[in-house]
Amino acid sequence: MQWARGKSADGTVITGVVEDGMLHPRAALGSADAAGEAVALETLEMLAPVQPGKFIGLWNNFHAAREKQGLEVPEHVLFFLKPASSVAGPSATVKIPEGVGRVVYEGELGIVIGKNCANATVDEAEDAILGYTCINDFTAIQVLTADDSFPQWTRAKGYDGFGVIGPVIETDLDWSSVSIRVEVNGRERQNYPASDMIKPPAQIVSELSQDMTLHPGDVIACGTSVGALPVKAGQEVEVLIDGIGGVKVTMG
Repeated sequence: MQWARGKSADGTVITGVVEDGMLHPRAALGSADAAGEAVALETLEMLAPVQPGKFIGLWNNFHAAREKQGLEVPEHVLFFLKPASSVAGPSATVKIPEGVGRVVYEGELGIVIGKNCANATVDEAEDAILGYTCINDFTAIQVLTADDSFPQWTRAKGYDGFGVIGPVIETDLDWSSVSIRVEVNGRERQNYPASDMIKPPAQIVSELSQDMTLHPGDVIACGTSVGALPVKAGQEVEVLIDGIGGVKVTMG
């Protein structure tokens, strides 16, 4: 099942299930309760499929990247938070702020939480996952390290549009079988297997739930691997995952 979110011509925002080119409205994300007549996808402005209360990003969660950077395997999941204002959806224009220097794409698999989750076991965490989506976790690399006394994770990753989510949430995905790809102007620039993850999704959710209660609609970006490179204004950047689709934005 695929969940999506779109805006109609009159400004109404609809969350629902995608089937046969139609969006079937539901009372809430993950709900089985219908909330109106189906609407043709082609008539909607597609938005990020969820507006998360918490948008969590991971650091150092892929073996290939860890080995390249000479890092140790983390004992506990390493994470940062992206503000809600960073969220962008399909076909958005992501403006590179003046003076921030190099901005890199980071194609990632995203986890979407479907139920409250606190101090969860791995099995309980698995049950709390609604589904998966594509993430582009843009980062202003020079901002991140501009002050020697304090790595600025939130600032570097929190500019408007720097958290691209979409196009849908897929509830029936074997995450371990997929690869995460990034294309810039149609040319493949990043391609790595999700199976190279240090901590798999249920373990990620379990460990995060020891630190904070996770709520329905929260999004966790699983981290990226090798191949993240700078982008510039005018380029189209798309993150693609088989079974989910692709979410493309234009750099402004």
